[in-house]
Amino acid sequence: MTQAKHGDTVRIHYTGRLTDGTQFDSSQGREPLEFQLGSGQIIKGLDAQVQGMAVGDSATVSIPADDAYGPHRPEAVQTVPRDRIPPSIDLSIGARLQATGGDGQPMQLTVVGVDDAEVTVDANHPLAGKDLVFDVELVEVVAAA
Repeated sequence: MTQAKHGDTVRIHYTGRLTDGTQFDSSQGREPLEFQLGSGQIIKGLDAQVQGMAVGDSATVSIPADDAYGPHRPEAVQTVPRDRIPPSIDLSIGARLQATGGDGQPMQLTVVGVDDAEVTVDANHPLAGKDLVFDVELVEVVAAA
């Protein structure tokens, strides 16, 4: 049976959980996730797990934060004067905002604190600093490298 290798385009079904069992994402009920192995399209730890799997293989893999979304960087948490944010913007805790970084690239922010004077936002990925667990099944090798 052919094993998935670097450069192959593959399709997987997956369920992602935190180590406490909380599910944060799943492909169940929708099309499998398609990506090219080794291209950086998915987190490093999951990419490495799929390499070497054969179609129909399933596995459960634990991925440390460093091989997932990286460590939580305290310097990515910033406080902004509330009057710099338009009043129409939802500033409830957990709200996701988009801003433009110093390099002109869009960046996602999560509201983590708010009071009358300031809003605290976090530019870390919501799963940064967390170890993850994935149940993964290789559904198809779409195109071999």
